[in-house]
Amino acid sequence: MTDRTERQDEKPAEWEPRIAAFLCNWCSYAGADLAGVSRIQYPPNVRVIRVPCSGRINPLFVVKALQSGMDGVLISGCHPGDCHYISGNLYARRKFALMKNLLEYVGIEPERVQFSWVSAAEGIRFAELLHKVIDTVREIGPATRMIKEVEAVQ
Repeated sequence: MTDRTERQDEKPAEWEPRIAAFLCNWCSYAGADLAGVSRIQYPPNVRVIRVPCSGRINPLFVVKALQSGMDGVLISGCHPGDCHYISGNLYARRKFALMKNLLEYVGIEPERVQFSWVSAAEGIRFAELLHKVIDTVREIGPATRMIKEVEAVQ
């Protein structure tokens, strides 16, 4: 039995969503680091992926995360006007506005993919954002539409 099938059969009280968080190296990742250094508690079921800029995230990374069993995805970058690469965060915002429409078209709840701005000085805001994302995905339930199942080789 696959790990995903076991997760679907669990009681809702036992299930915890798994979140992939793509964080900009300069601001959002530094905000996550500040949350950790400040000992601000945030859920352990978030997998942080550091990227040079939120504008460099290919939408296929999000699709692959959902296919690989993640229940939600967070993309976070610098605030507008603070991007170290001038306008990368603005490109990311446009990209993911279109991507949410595409996901909705193919039957994926658009709330599974969330986009936000977090600066390096916003450790508390980062932790609150993660709680909000996890609560939203928990309300939706486990992702089952895009899961790519691989059979075990015997």
